[in-house]
Amino acid sequence: MFKLQSKIQSYSFPFYIAKRYLFSKKSHSAINIISGISAAGVCVGTVALICVLSVFNGFESLISNMFSAFDPDLKITLVHGKTFETNNPLFGEIRKMKSIAYFTEVVEENALLRFKEKQMPATIKGVDGNFKQMTRIDSILYDGEFKLFDGAFQRAVPGVGVASILGLGVHFIDPLYIYAPKRTAKINLLRPENSFNQKGTFLSGIFSVKQLQYDDHYVLVSISLARDLFEYGPNTASAIELKLAKGVDKAKVQANLQDKLGSKFIVKNRYEQQESFFKIMKIEKWITYLILCFILLIASFNIIGSLSMLIIDKKNDIETLRNLGATKRLIRQIFLFEGWMISLVGAVLGITIGTLLCLLQEYFGFLKLGSGYLVDAYPVVTNLGDTFLVLLTVLAMGFVAAYYPVKYIKNNH
Repeated sequence: MFKLQSKIQSYSFPFYIAKRYLFSKKSHSAINIISGISAAGVCVGTVALICVLSVFNGFESLISNMFSAFDPDLKITLVHGKTFETNNPLFGEIRKMKSIAYFTEVVEENALLRFKEKQMPATIKGVDGNFKQMTRIDSILYDGEFKLFDGAFQRAVPGVGVASILGLGVHFIDPLYIYAPKRTAKINLLRPENSFNQKGTFLSGIFSVKQLQYDDHYVLVSISLARDLFEYGPNTASAIELKLAKGVDKAKVQANLQDKLGSKFIVKNRYEQQESFFKIMKIEKWITYLILCFILLIASFNIIGSLSMLIIDKKNDIETLRNLGATKRLIRQIFLFEGWMISLVGAVLGITIGTLLCLLQEYFGFLKLGSGYLVDAYPVVTNLGDTFLVLLTVLAMGFVAAYYPVKYIKNNH
């Protein structure tokens, strides 16, 4: 404790002198101007970092919210293989867990769609009746309603891209036919059409996630239709999708389920279900961060000129301090603190201005994206972790910029 206290006291004197040098009037006004320009350069670079990182956070949050309307909280799939049986005690235990609000069995396979004279391949996703409660499918319906069986006919809910390609409409009376190869039969070369299972459905709705991987490829049907089409048993599934109860720790539940299921299965959260997409966004964000850091580093080098001129201006003060017993280390600390304080002033101003601009954009949306985009204005989300990272980055660059003139003192005194 005594060592720590003495160490703090040893830094208080150079900090006090540096503060006096920063705010006091210099013998040459150009030094004050250059110091101001240095702080302004750091400020502008900091504002750019805060705003750009916040915009990336905004887009990530926007896309994440879109996926959350379709993707479950957790998804259980096999590590190797395609399908598994769900009628075993382990899944029965998971179904009864208090942390699980909804448990949905899913069958997902590729098939061929035909509507009148048009055809296209698509991904058929068979789901339970509680899929509506498990996701926010109603919030992304482009037309119609979410209904998989009306008591007489099987219904389908395709993505808006699939509907556009095939020319489908909710109120059309012509059926949508789904074809899948027979798993247990040989190919009939004389009558190839007999090698396919065929199911006819009518549309009840059309969804739009505003993501091509879903809108242009997916068709939702009842799990019973999917099992009949692909010749699966009544307890066969390709995945289990889970909605968690409110207030539970998602990471904890995920880890618990993974322990229960073992290495044969993998439990993925929403981020992991779209891992490649979010990884690309993260890479873009941090590449942009590095580019802006390089620009900020160049702006920070103005501190070199500011400190060099200050050292020349304070030559007599340095000699006086040396005569009073100040060591080279103490003198170096004074000017190192001076460089840091210039960076700190610029960083604090930049963070304040950048955060204020982001909050104004978030609540008022001054900067517009234009027509044809998912949202009218640039989405922004301010992140405390990013703000702290920017502050550390600026201070580190301030240290690098201040090191050279401080080293100059060492070599000449």
